[in-house]
Amino acid sequence: MKILVSWSTGKDSAWMLHTLRQQQPEAIAGLLTTTNEAFGRVAMHAVRRELLQAQADATDLPLHVAPLPWPCSNEQYEAIMATAVAGFVKDGYTHVAFGDLFLEDVRQYRVDRLAGSGLAPLFPIWKTKSTAALAQDMLDAGLRATLTCVNPQQLDRSFAGRTFDSSFLADLPAGVDPCGENGEFHSFAHAGPMFNHPIAVRVGEIVDRDGFVFADLVLPKSAG
Repeated sequence: MKILVSWSTGKDSAWMLHTLRQQQPEAIAGLLTTTNEAFGRVAMHAVRRELLQAQADATDLPLHVAPLPWPCSNEQYEAIMATAVAGFVKDGYTHVAFGDLFLEDVRQYRVDRLAGSGLAPLFPIWKTKSTAALAQDMLDAGLRATLTCVNPQQLDRSFAGRTFDSSFLADLPAGVDPCGENGEFHSFAHAGPMFNHPIAVRVGEIVDRDGFVFADLVLPKSAG
């Protein structure tokens, strides 16, 4: 096996990597992230490219980036990813691992798109336990993350920039998934057993854009 990790920069993909390392430690060979080419940030999570690289450095895994145009249609996305997948197969990759938790339609989409490609999908943390228990497992293991994106239709904008910790979980309104699996929030993981050292970040500007609230995270050296 030669496994590619689908890496969003968030806590779920980070926890998936940790879980996968306990199952197939020698098979994990790289991270794959899509970025918004126009802004140089990770798609949806809006994380700066330098923070993505800091994460990759802390995992000791090579980083592969698939730039996406902005705006990007679903047809463009699928064409870009099909080309990327073909390249990974040529490089000897056999599997790609995802951090999906319970959304059946998302999982099926991935299965369908990879069918016949030469890459088989893996879902290491799929329905392993309730997301409340999973979130607590993450915290107990030392995983820490900061919310970079909040959907204000599902969660108050004041949660943008907050740390994913026990107080955060306690403050979540009823009906909001503790792992944000329904799109309530996205995060940037910066500490935990999947990293060989913590990544120091600070919360910068918080902005409203395209119907979401984004917290801009920066490395200390970028402060100013």
